[in-house]
Amino acid sequence: MEGDDVVMAAEETTEADLDDMKRRLKEMEDEAAALREMQAKVEKEMGSVQDPAAAATSQANREEVDSRSIFVGNVDYSCAPEEVQQHFQSCGTVNRVTIRTDKYGQPKGYAYVEFLEAEAVQEALLLNESELRGRQLKVTAKRTNVPGMKPYRPRRSNAFMQPRDPFMAPYFFAPYGYGKVPRLRMATRYNPYY
Repeated sequence: MEGDDVVMAAEETTEADLDDMKRRLKEMEDEAAALREMQAKVEKEMGSVQDPAAAATSQANREEVDSRSIFVGNVDYSCAPEEVQQHFQSCGTVNRVTIRTDKYGQPKGYAYVEFLEAEAVQEALLLNESELRGRQLKVTAKRTNVPGMKPYRPRRSNAFMQPRDPFMAPYFFAPYGYGKVPRLRMATRYNPYY
């Protein structure tokens, strides 16, 4: 009989433990669901939700805007956006003029002009090498930047820099400061002072 009591007590404790674990698991799942809901709400408020469909739509929208825009180079630094708009008004209706500036607010010398119609871009390209405030403008169609597609530019060589030797002679230090020990120079074709 005592053995049956031990088994019954063990079954009761395991059932109680099992119910307790199920209750804690349910609490954790509820808490995780609440956290997911709060995070989705914050992301929605911040506008940082980037699902692939929205990213593709924004990329298509950006390409459509870029197809209606031009790049204008060599713009005078004291030129106002209104002057650039007036210059390109004959091509079509100008939607926006953006003169790029550096971090101090100084103009960089180029601008982007966005038109309402894509046909205006072809007419604006005819104004290439026209003058605005005594400067010859460079007008090209605006290109669309593709993220992560930076062109590879190899390191430029410097004519004044000596090529690196595959073997560098070790530098010897003078023991206990008794004068200088000259650095060993290798007789190579790269060393003009040997």
